[in-house]
Amino acid sequence: MTDAAIPRPEFSLTLDVRQAEGKAPHLEAGEAERAAIATRFSLVRIDRLVADIELHRQDRVVEARGRLQADFVQSCAVSAEDLQVSIDEPLFFRFVPEPTIYAPDEEVELSAEEGDEIEYSGTHFDLGEAVTQSLGLAIDPFLTGPDADVARKVAGIGTPEDQSPFAALKGLALGGDG
Repeated sequence: MTDAAIPRPEFSLTLDVRQAEGKAPHLEAGEAERAAIATRFSLVRIDRLVADIELHRQDRVVEARGRLQADFVQSCAVSAEDLQVSIDEPLFFRFVPEPTIYAPDEEVELSAEEGDEIEYSGTHFDLGEAVTQSLGLAIDPFLTGPDADVARKVAGIGTPEDQSPFAALKGLALGGDG
C-alpha cells in the first residue's frame, strides 16, 4: 500500500517518541478539522474539541494522560432532532512500537487502569488521531432527546423495552397455585 492510499487523519499532531518526555501539548481542533471529524462520526457539527495531555516516555513507550473536552451537536437516534452534547473525559493512552513478530491468536486483556495501547511504526506517533478516536468512543450512538417517545408513537414504534425478546412474557401470569 502506498502512502497516497492512506487517508490523512482529520486532526493530526505527530510527535517524535525520542522527544516526548515531559511534553504537555494542548490540542485544539480548528474549524476545518472539526467539520471533517463531524462528518467522520456523523455529527451535525463540533463546536469545540480540545485536549490537554502530559507525556512520559520510558524507552520506546510513551504514556499520555490528560482530558478531552468537546461540545457538539448530534442527531437524536429516534426523532433526528439536534441535541447539544458536552463531554469531559479522562484520557490515557500508551503508544507502543509495532511488534515485529505477530501472534494472531494471542488474547490480550487490559484492566481499567491500563490505557489503550496504540501501535506506531518508526519513531513517530499521532496524538491528534488518538484524541479523535477517543471522541468517537465517547459519542453515544443511541442518544435520544426529549421528543423521542413522541416520535416513536407517531411512527408506530414501541419503546426499546417493548422490542425486547422478553416483551412477550411481560403479560404472562406466573402461577404456582394451580
